Amino acid sequence: MNLSEEFWDKKYLNNKVGWDLGVVSPPLKMYFDQLINKDLKILIPGGGNSYEAEYLFNRGFKNVFVVDLSKTALTNLKNRVVGFPSSQLIHANFFDVETTFDLVIEQTFFCAIDPLLREKYALKMHHLLRAKGKLVGLLFDAKLNEDHPPFGGNKNEYISYFEPFFTMDVFTKCYNSYANRQEMELFMKFVKK
Repeated sequence: MNLSEEFWDKKYLNNKVGWDLGVVSPPLKMYFDQLINKDLKILIPGGGNSYEAEYLFNRGFKNVFVVDLSKTALTNLKNRVVGFPSSQLIHANFFDVETTFDLVIEQTFFCAIDPLLREKYALKMHHLLRAKGKLVGLLFDAKLNEDHPPFGGNKNEYISYFEPFFTMDVFTKCYNSYANRQEMELFMKFVKK
């Protein structure tokens, strides 16, 4: 499987981004709307066009960081969101990020990486989060592709990766998914142990 920087950049250059909703995901929007502390340091890994980063930034959250392998995706966000700091757009492999955060937002990244890296992802999230930091987002609860992203999975599989590192505060079927993802998503709010 070739999930290289070139692979992802071509997806954005050719607008082959079927996972891209074009708006902030409704469950994440609802979560963001109840956040009070605008000083939270937030990471969105594999953020792509990152409507979540745009929404947060426009609501006054100025410590939002996006990491992506695709320069094109990061440029798209920078061009769309006037004033978004270039220093907070990180062109890198997620697994190479070393800074710590209060909150990490999961939105289609977990399902885009090679499934063999899922255990490593859970461990990396644990390292990236500060004490009592939160990993919040959506995971597909469906059998999807086996030879290319998005890769699906199920709740029991995910529990095996995250349970050693996180208290699963909320992990449930999503009731307010975007129309084409109804009955296919789990909402998660995990707290670092």
